[in-house]
Amino acid sequence: MGDFWQEIVDFAETTTAVVGQQLLADFGQATATEKADGSLVTQSDQWADGALREAIAQAYPDHGVLSEEVAHIFPETDWCWIIDPIDGTTNFTRGVPLWGISLGLLYRGTPVFGHVRMPPLQQSFYGFWYGHSGLTGPTGAFLNHQPVRVSEAEPSGNQFFSLCARSTGVLQQPFPCKIRMLGVATYNLLTVAAGIALGGVEATPKIWDIAAVWAIVQAAGGQWIALEPAPIFPLQPGQNYQNRAFPTLVASRPALVSVFQPYVEFLGRSPQA
Repeated sequence: MGDFWQEIVDFAETTTAVVGQQLLADFGQATATEKADGSLVTQSDQWADGALREAIAQAYPDHGVLSEEVAHIFPETDWCWIIDPIDGTTNFTRGVPLWGISLGLLYRGTPVFGHVRMPPLQQSFYGFWYGHSGLTGPTGAFLNHQPVRVSEAEPSGNQFFSLCARSTGVLQQPFPCKIRMLGVATYNLLTVAAGIALGGVEATPKIWDIAAVWAIVQAAGGQWIALEPAPIFPLQPGQNYQNRAFPTLVASRPALVSVFQPYVEFLGRSPQA
């Protein structure tokens, strides 16, 4: 399947590059409205969602699509793309140069490839993670085509751990790392894959926030811990994933799971948004 995977990488990179150029032109100028869940949406989100879905339909007409803005029901297809046209819409509307475009490719309900482009940073991440799918192909995680790997460092006041806006309860007690808050779920967790942070937590991510990075983080050697008892994947055909959240902890290596999990496990019991 070597040619297939190279085609997938080329498609993801080319498509997000084109969409990203237009979004850069709109960056900081888009007018946002509030969705029912309290998150923001702009015409740029809606345009990018449509452009990505159209590109997938033309290149892979037999693949399903689940997206943040339109398609929320997981389809009955072996292959399905999960897309987030702008992860970090609030940053995008306020002129903060941290936002990205996310594409995750699932096989029988589980991500096997992820691609995230961060246009303002000129960074493009991708990775392969086949798990128990039975698929084979290239391995590893990459940033601008260079391999990336998680950090082997020990927690300290000079090492980073990233929070989301709904996980600040972690700060009610001393924490073993320096805290960062980036405002972008994908990039939050990708900092672990890139060896920048030792861990990160997202309290209420939706499936389009995590599908791509689920593959990339694990391909880089990271540990993915669902903070609720039920496994995240495989997704189930016919289910609507619009309002379901998946509290998640990511750690750079197995030994740090027991260090970070006691601080964040309460998030799995929080009301989902």
